[in-house]
Amino acid sequence: MGGSLAGLLAAHVLAGHADRVTVVERDRFPDGTGARPGVPQSRHPHVLLQGGQSALESLLPGFLEELREAGAPRVGLPSDLVLWQNGRWLRRVPPSTHIYTGSRAQLEGLVRRRVLADPVISVLEGTDAVGLLGDASRVRGVLLRDRADGADAEHRALEADLVVDASGSGTKAPQWLAALGAEAPHEETIDTGLAYASRVYRGRDGVLGGDTLGYYVYPNPEQVHGGGALPLEDGSHLVIVSGLRGDEPPRGDDEFETYAKRLGHPLLDRWIEEAEPLSSAFGYRRTANTRRRYDLPGRRPAGFLATGDALCTFNPIYGQGMAVAAMSAVALRDALADPRRTPTTRRVQQALLAASRLAWDISAGADRKMPGAVGTAVEGAPTDRVADWYLRRVTERSPGDPVVGRAFRAVLTLSAPVSALFAPPVARAVLFGPPGPTPTRPPEALEEPGESGD
Repeated sequence: MGGSLAGLLAAHVLAGHADRVTVVERDRFPDGTGARPGVPQSRHPHVLLQGGQSALESLLPGFLEELREAGAPRVGLPSDLVLWQNGRWLRRVPPSTHIYTGSRAQLEGLVRRRVLADPVISVLEGTDAVGLLGDASRVRGVLLRDRADGADAEHRALEADLVVDASGSGTKAPQWLAALGAEAPHEETIDTGLAYASRVYRGRDGVLGGDTLGYYVYPNPEQVHGGGALPLEDGSHLVIVSGLRGDEPPRGDDEFETYAKRLGHPLLDRWIEEAEPLSSAFGYRRTANTRRRYDLPGRRPAGFLATGDALCTFNPIYGQGMAVAAMSAVALRDALADPRRTPTTRRVQQALLAASRLAWDISAGADRKMPGAVGTAVEGAPTDRVADWYLRRVTERSPGDPVVGRAFRAVLTLSAPVSALFAPPVARAVLFGPPGPTPTRPPEALEEPGESGD
């Protein structure tokens, strides 16, 4: 259920184990790499983190080369961006990781072309899933209706040995499971009320100046406004501004540019004034973190799995969703192929949740500290206080200390576990070293060897 990244990649994995895989998608897929109506956030910035790149390349060998050939910008961190975090400009030292910043529609279109070339996989487009078949012990398929015929359309059954819910954050599966007599999952939520708006611009030189590919200001409890400009595949930039509940970015075009002045530095504001707007401003406000605990004991039917945003939704400001979709597909592949264990529904669901745990810890951990955050998981565990103290020291040192910064970026891009932050060289710098010097002004270029950055 769902033909977005999580659903397509799950279908790709299942095609190695099934005679037939059917993707049920409510939209009609566009030709090529166009945007879909069912992905409203596609108008906003998306990044493919390093962990997601590795997962996609593992699932679809050669995919990253296809992405580069399609023109998706490959951006080095921290070398290619001017970054502001916790009140400090980051030193632009040589990159320790890279992200892709092309449009969501482009990346999804390339994945769709690769996955749907498999003759085992078929698609039912323009079709709504409206319920589950089976009982509390086992899900045996889905109920469908044609979207074109409206709510009164006749329902039809599609039987299946396995149903995977990849229908996104608006999933109805918990209610459908309850209707079968099964137990809906416990939901953990953290909602800061963050909202953002985005608009496409083209700079006079096509870039932001010199060798700078983009800007970004990370929000935090002291600097609640965030935003930046990231490059797209056509040479334009997608500009985003964000704020919290009660101070949301306006939807109007003129107000969008005024709101950019709140970032605490005029860098982005000045660039916007000289750039050409190529689109209207679009807003987005569904940014809560939600994790559905299908992995916990309870009346869970066999034959049903949840993945992607239907399992775990993150505040989009951290750019984790596409990476986790790919990493979850790798977890599904590895769990099904494990020769040591029978892939029971619960065991595979636990593997899927584990694939999203690091992203959840990052997103939820940061958001629970934001003013006004609400939800069932805001309090956290008592042990979180010690971890928060250590991580605060990490974030204080990462802008100016290359060793700490490298480890911090590896974790944030989902390419290394949290334990990387406790490696001896990192721990020594975090526990005993002072924060290193950082630029006093926005750094215009990559540091030369030997530069201190102050």
